[in-house]
Amino acid sequence: MQVQMARKTVGICETQPVTAEGLRVLLNSCSDLEYVSAVDTLAAAADLVGRLRPDVMLMDKAFGTQSLLQWIGDFRGTGPSPAVVVWGTSVTEAEALRFLQGGVKGILRKSTDPNTLVTCLRVVGTGSNWMEDSLFRDSPRAERYHRSELTPREQQVLALVERGLKNREIAKELGIRPGTVKIHLKHIFEKTGVRGRYGLALSGLQEKGLLELSHV
Repeated sequence: MQVQMARKTVGICETQPVTAEGLRVLLNSCSDLEYVSAVDTLAAAADLVGRLRPDVMLMDKAFGTQSLLQWIGDFRGTGPSPAVVVWGTSVTEAEALRFLQGGVKGILRKSTDPNTLVTCLRVVGTGSNWMEDSLFRDSPRAERYHRSELTPREQQVLALVERGLKNREIAKELGIRPGTVKIHLKHIFEKTGVRGRYGLALSGLQEKGLLELSHV
C-alpha cells in the first residue's frame, strides 16, 4: 500500500543553468514535490535556505566536498536545516561515506535517471538517508553482506572501520599489531564480498537500517 506523503519543497544549488532548468521542469511535474528556487553559489544557497526554508536542498558536488560539508556544518545548531542531497558527475565510496558522516542525507550521480532522482528527494524528505546503489564498486556482492558471518574480533574491527578509524588506530584501540588488522580486514573482505574499507562502512550503515539504497 502506497503511503501518501506531505508535499515537500525543494531548493537547488547547481553550477549549470541548463541542468537547473531541467530540474525545475522535473519537479513541477511531481505533485508531491514543490520547486522553490535555484541558485548557483553556496552563498546564495545559504540565503535561499534562510528565506524560503526548503525541506530539501539538491547541491552540486562541483562546489567541492569540503566546501559542501562546511556549508552544511554552518547550519547546525542554528535552527531547522534542509535535508541535503549531493549529486555529481562522479562520487567515490570514500566521498559518499564522508558526506554521510557530515550530515548529507542523499547521494547520487548526475547520470541517474529522473525517476531515481525523484525517489531520492522523496526519501530524504521523510528524514531517511538514501544512496544510489551503483556508487558501490561491487553492488551485487554488497547485497550479500552479513555481519553474522564474521568472528567476534572481525566484528570489532568492522565496527571501528565504520567509525572511520585507520588501521593503526584500530590496532591501538584493540591492542593488536597493524599487520593483524590487515589480516582481519582481508578475511572481512572475503566473507562479505565488499571491496574496500569505505564499502564496508557503507554496507554497515545499510545493514543497520541507517541507509537506504536504490534498486531502480
